[in-house]
Amino acid sequence: MCGIAGWFFAAGSEPSATVLDRMATAIHHRGPDDQGFFRDSARGLAFAHLRLSIIDLSNASHQPMLDDESKTALIYNGELYNFRQLRSELQSLGHHFVSQGDTEVVLKSYLQWSSDCFSRFAGMFAIAIWDARTETLHLARDPMGMKPLYYVKHNGGFVFASEVKAFAELPEFNLQPSDLGLKQYLEFGYVFDECQTFLQGVYKLAPGSRLEIRAGQQEKIQSFFSVPTPDPQDRRDEMERVNELRDVLSQVTTEHLIADVPVGLLLSGGLDSSVIASLAAKQGPLLTISMGFAESVIDERPQAKQVSDYIGSRHLEILITPQQVMAEVETGAWVFDDLFADWGTMTTRLMYRRCREHGMKVVLVGEGADELFGGYDIFNTPKSLNVWQRFRLYQRYAGRRHGKLFGEFNRSIMQYLEAGHGDAFNAVRMFESRRQMPNQYVMKVDKASMAESIEARAPYLDRRVAELAYRTPREWLLRNGENKYLLRALARREKLIPDTISQRAKFGAPLAASWMDDNPVFRAFARERIMEGGWCRRLGLEPAMQSYFNDGQKGYGFPRSLSIFSNLAWRLLLLELWSQHYLGRQTA
Repeated sequence: MCGIAGWFFAAGSEPSATVLDRMATAIHHRGPDDQGFFRDSARGLAFAHLRLSIIDLSNASHQPMLDDESKTALIYNGELYNFRQLRSELQSLGHHFVSQGDTEVVLKSYLQWSSDCFSRFAGMFAIAIWDARTETLHLARDPMGMKPLYYVKHNGGFVFASEVKAFAELPEFNLQPSDLGLKQYLEFGYVFDECQTFLQGVYKLAPGSRLEIRAGQQEKIQSFFSVPTPDPQDRRDEMERVNELRDVLSQVTTEHLIADVPVGLLLSGGLDSSVIASLAAKQGPLLTISMGFAESVIDERPQAKQVSDYIGSRHLEILITPQQVMAEVETGAWVFDDLFADWGTMTTRLMYRRCREHGMKVVLVGEGADELFGGYDIFNTPKSLNVWQRFRLYQRYAGRRHGKLFGEFNRSIMQYLEAGHGDAFNAVRMFESRRQMPNQYVMKVDKASMAESIEARAPYLDRRVAELAYRTPREWLLRNGENKYLLRALARREKLIPDTISQRAKFGAPLAASWMDDNPVFRAFARERIMEGGWCRRLGLEPAMQSYFNDGQKGYGFPRSLSIFSNLAWRLLLLELWSQHYLGRQTA
């Protein structure tokens, strides 16, 4: 796991080398173990790499990695879980290796298959490859968007990085919210557009896409990953489907445990992480970690302990308090450079910090199962969606009775309905997994873990598991009154976890919003930051926040749109703290 940054300008017009040094320093937390630079001044190209050493800790896997014969250079953020299989295939084709890690496999895969290599990779990655033979810069992002890759067009050139904060080091470049980004953030809590970000002039490469740049100018973006759809001719029974899920998930979990540093697993006590923990425990001793919240009804530690006892893992428990979260929000707003409002970023960052204190550098997480296997109530949609039903769906995602972005949301849902031949379940799954997850939930995992120099791995988001899930129709996921039926059937048949856990309903609550309503200290902290800041007035939301903080009003009644004030307050709080860090002043 690493951080990458670089640029491609017309020769002689690129920024100075010290700018690249500052960009690297801005994302040093992503890779504190090693750093490296590559520059081709004659062509205006430069790479910076920050390394978190996980596999092959030797200098043989140092980056940037160069191929002397072709003059190809690589920087790479992520992990390639099928690198051993690819390595064997490449060796059979005549390639020789000097390292034991996956980085050299990425480089030689490109040399063998050119840009077709990306479709062969099973892993999480953001990759930059400079091919001197064609004078082309190639960028690629993994199919499920687990690793971020941002870019800007600046002073006639092209600049990219793992995190937006690196762009703040560019001369004459200011981080400012865009109109679209601000609207989507306030209404959804994140920017759901595939390529836009919260910021003016900053773009992200969509999951499963690659980008080619020549002479400092963008040439083309192409998708190398196509989401499969259920085959109506697939008549397999439950045993066959469960066997396939068992085999794929077991292989993927085993590969996610490969590391030359200590590995742990975040265990919530719910179905998703418990299944992964059980499969991982079959491979050898396992350390599991669970998190509880003080002054809250949210506490799954007893269930996590039950699973730990069942599978025989060594188990740690971590308690998070409102006071810790307040301190983290104030000092840690820099984490949210491409702003999103998932409160869990703060709490999970605290947990990753404790993991690091206990010696871990790799942690497995259960993200992705709900979005791919139908784990949310929102999947219980009608089998087709008319315009009113699409509007009702929009209301649920926006957390409002109605707002101003239905047109943009509707275009996304219609795109997925058409691709899935009108299948409403598939449309919801596509929005969840292609819009909400990569732009909010997965970014929470990436930014919170990397801020503490921890590599977080999500087995459910391995492309092989995702492809299996996408091919699985609604009737095998919502069945017999259960959601995620196929996953529950696997847990029961293989006796992976206690029956009480395999039967548990989804448990979760908006913790920060709960504290905003119920914890006087947290509420006073939020009120001061929001009401004394400038965004509340600028956006015309001061009356709503006064009604919330002063009068205890939960939201406006129909037909006014702001129906959940606590959600809006949390988004405004993060916006104020983000502005203080990145704009350097209160916004007036």
